[in-house]
Amino acid sequence: MDPERDVLQEKERALHALLHECGSVLVAYSGGVDSAYLAKAALDALGPGQVLAVTGRSPSYPEAQREVAEAVADSIGLPRVEIDTGELDDPSYAANPRDRCYFCKADLYGRLVALAQEQGCAAVLDGSNADDLDDHRPGLIAARELGVRSPLQEVGLGKEEIRALSRRAGLPTWDMPASPCLASRISYGTPVTPLRLRRIEEAESRLRSLVGWRDLRVRHHGALARLEIDPDGLAGLVEPGLRGQVIEALRDAGFSRACLDLGGYRRGALNEGQGGAPRVGLDREGGRAGEAEGGLIELGIDARVEGAGTDGEIAVLVGDGDCLATLLVGAREAVVENCRAAGFRYAALGLF
Repeated sequence: MDPERDVLQEKERALHALLHECGSVLVAYSGGVDSAYLAKAALDALGPGQVLAVTGRSPSYPEAQREVAEAVADSIGLPRVEIDTGELDDPSYAANPRDRCYFCKADLYGRLVALAQEQGCAAVLDGSNADDLDDHRPGLIAARELGVRSPLQEVGLGKEEIRALSRRAGLPTWDMPASPCLASRISYGTPVTPLRLRRIEEAESRLRSLVGWRDLRVRHHGALARLEIDPDGLAGLVEPGLRGQVIEALRDAGFSRACLDLGGYRRGALNEGQGGAPRVGLDREGGRAGEAEGGLIELGIDARVEGAGTDGEIAVLVGDGDCLATLLVGAREAVVENCRAAGFRYAALGLF
């Protein structure tokens, strides 16, 4: 007897029963871990004649992700169509407030509900999972307002459980990294534009082709790119060759300045510290930059601290190659803690 396996099977049975009760469904389908598993479960429960997967075409949806969505749908016999979305035409979305996702999902789900009515689908479903309830997800409000259901959430399936079930079902998406939209890389308050989205997509595509990092984000702070990668890959950037290639990729994508986030990639980084503004005072004489530099000296690190980002929320450390090696090999976590204690949201090492 395996209690965990039994719980997982029970949740999957509950999911199939819920889908069966729906009768016919339209699935909001991005091709990510959650929507791919939900679509496969719907096929198993209802058959292809009762399932329609719909992918929204948008500048914030990466082409590489669209190709994955198409390939997975073809491999499992999933009926699928694409529609154009219009969130960038909505000033409330384009201004990039903290509830940006609400306006995006309101546009998408409004179109999906109308299409479901045209196609005779009884329910519109999305792939939100139980873990999403613990994150900042304004899009869930739009879903509920428009009557869109989240079956994975309703039966209590979290991301790791969905990965396990996807693997058992033979889905190639089972270990795919999280894949939120490109707009999630742009700091709140910086307008979302097609140019900025293309710049982010190009930078991430170039970097993935370089080293095959599984988890990475290029966070857009105006002219500055803040690069997040898996912490296990940070030490590799001590090597000048790789570091030079990373710098070239970011420059070629159109960024005039870039830094490496010393906290590494982590889920929900955009929302860190959003409960309150960082402390003011960027001067070195008694300000937070000076406080951070004082902490670095105590750690034996000779580096200058510059405030960067839309409201100076990033402590960018500028130093020589020895400083880079010290940070990435031994003192990274202590440096991050020091900079946050000084009032910064992020601690990063300047690349150019």
